[in-house]
Amino acid sequence: MMVVPLPPPRRCFLLLLVLCCCFIHGCVSLTEEEMELNRGLSGEEDPRDGSVRVSLADRKVLDGWLTTIFLPVLYIVVFVVALPTNAMALWVFAFRTKKKHPASIYMANLALSDLMFVVWIPLKISYHLNGNNWIYGEPLCKVLVGFFYANMYCSSIFIACISVQRYWGVVHPLARGQQGQNRLTACVCVCVWAAVWLLTVPLYLYDQTVREKGLNILTCHDITRPSQKNMAAGYFLTMALLGFVVPSAVCVVAYGLMLRTLRTSMSSSSVTKNRRKAVVLVITVVVMFLVCFTPSNIMLVVHYCLMLAGRTNNMYAFYITTLCLASLNSCVDPFVYYFISEEFRNHVKNTIICRSVRKADRMKVSFSALKNSNKKSSDTYTSSHGNTQSTSC
Repeated sequence: MMVVPLPPPRRCFLLLLVLCCCFIHGCVSLTEEEMELNRGLSGEEDPRDGSVRVSLADRKVLDGWLTTIFLPVLYIVVFVVALPTNAMALWVFAFRTKKKHPASIYMANLALSDLMFVVWIPLKISYHLNGNNWIYGEPLCKVLVGFFYANMYCSSIFIACISVQRYWGVVHPLARGQQGQNRLTACVCVCVWAAVWLLTVPLYLYDQTVREKGLNILTCHDITRPSQKNMAAGYFLTMALLGFVVPSAVCVVAYGLMLRTLRTSMSSSSVTKNRRKAVVLVITVVVMFLVCFTPSNIMLVVHYCLMLAGRTNNMYAFYITTLCLASLNSCVDPFVYYFISEEFRNHVKNTIICRSVRKADRMKVSFSALKNSNKKSSDTYTSSHGNTQSTSC
């Protein structure tokens, strides 16, 4: 059987970087006439009350079907799927997994991150269904925005940690004892949480709610005041670099080295099984990054670069759609757990099977009780009737 060699990870990463540069160059290469048409959701700021009047095209986005119908429907799907699956995953990792190992610790933290974001999605759904009019106050808007970006970058960093752990487990399976690995993993998780929450602190330092004068609505993280665009742009460009580019590079290198190690290993049933599991895991993570993280972070960089340069930004609708797609990682993460952890798969199967068996047993007990009750009533009636006949005789 002919095996097609995989391209080196460095070449793939450089190709992705070239494509991103070409995309950004194409977005910013616009005429001067186009520059005056639209400058993204920044608009003209009223110094008296801080409200902003955006362009007609941007008002159509805020008042259109995309933000008032499509986005809330997508968020409803995310909420319905992600809440039970991540809750079950956290329950399995925290209470059903007896032997803790680094992968389960990372995945438990990833499930916790997803849950901490998913519980706030109803506010996002209500906001879009209400015509992008925020009615819950500035503090809750900051919390929603903070948890959204914390979840996105926590997910990418924890996925990178899982990738490194999988590589280390394949290449150096006996490098450290289980207890030492768990302590190191716990320290890494604490550092990740501390770093992400520290990076999200600036989101709480400036207003996320801005009133749009044309539609007379209070938006939440949809409009940036011109007086705050430098701070917002610098912050989000830094977050995209630290929270997306670095974890993506780590995943590419880790999985490239892991596949190369498995390919050069001796052919055996265990190696073949590990190779197959590794390929499935690589495909799952690549799909997650391509669908959830890559579009949103590329558009985030493009959006704020154009805002800083004062250039035309006619892609705001696509930008907020990609941000919505980023929340799909909460739905994809449970599939990562399923492919990585055999123990997780067994617990999920046992939970489903046990529930089915318990339900069947309850139905059998109820049916037997009903049958015995009818039989007992019939026996009582027959006995009573027989006694009467005997007496009368």
